[in-house]
Amino acid sequence: MLKITTSVGAQVASALRNGRSPCYFALQCLGKLDTKSQLGPKLPSSTFLNNNVSDWCCTYHSIRFYAKNKDKKSNKGQKKVLIDENFLAEHFKFNTMKAEMEKAVAALKNNYIKNLSLRSSTGALDSLPVTFEGDEYVIQDLAQIVRKNPKTIILNMTSFPQAIPSVLESLKASGMNLNPQQDKTSIFIPIPKVTKEHRENLSKGAKALFIKTKDSIKELQNKNIKLLKDNDALATDLVHTLQDQITALADKYVLEAQRIMEEKQKELKGDS
Repeated sequence: MLKITTSVGAQVASALRNGRSPCYFALQCLGKLDTKSQLGPKLPSSTFLNNNVSDWCCTYHSIRFYAKNKDKKSNKGQKKVLIDENFLAEHFKFNTMKAEMEKAVAALKNNYIKNLSLRSSTGALDSLPVTFEGDEYVIQDLAQIVRKNPKTIILNMTSFPQAIPSVLESLKASGMNLNPQQDKTSIFIPIPKVTKEHRENLSKGAKALFIKTKDSIKELQNKNIKLLKDNDALATDLVHTLQDQITALADKYVLEAQRIMEEKQKELKGDS
């Protein structure tokens, strides 16, 4: 009895000392020596219970804590890639790619300032892009913008009536939560009230614009990596190194775009 309780008790005490819960089996065995006949082969009580309790406790705790240790290792094992811009520039048009990624992030920020305000304005609509007949315009190139009253903006499309479908599409996809209505060659745009729903819709618009920016950055990443892989003059190991650095750079700009989005969403939702 002394052997059994000493060994099992040690398992329980060790678990408690290390902030773990002793397994149910160990606690049960402390006061139930007669369970030997129900649990296993005919061994001396002290040998059978000490071995089985020890094995069970160790197995239980190794399983319980393995995930935590694995998580810690996975965090520590994340590869940190250093970006050597001079090295990258030696092997492909790095500066062009970098400039295009920066342009994508700057465009997102500019889009938020002009198009995602709590109150729509004629100024926000002036520079809203519209794709028409294969070319890109802004609304003020195609329509006369009139603020009828504080609650309504009118676009007079008399000069370019054929562009009305393109303008309507652009307005609905602007992320400004607009619901334009056409009446012959005029487009009426009710200005949404600043409600909780309006704020949430604007926040969704901010996320949609971020996703477009993220996709464009990743597209630049993949395009340049493909060019490197198609270049037979470059060694495989070199291509892998370049690929890692290009991906790291793209991730950096995506994170910057995400930070801008989160700040905008916080502003739109009125969070302090």
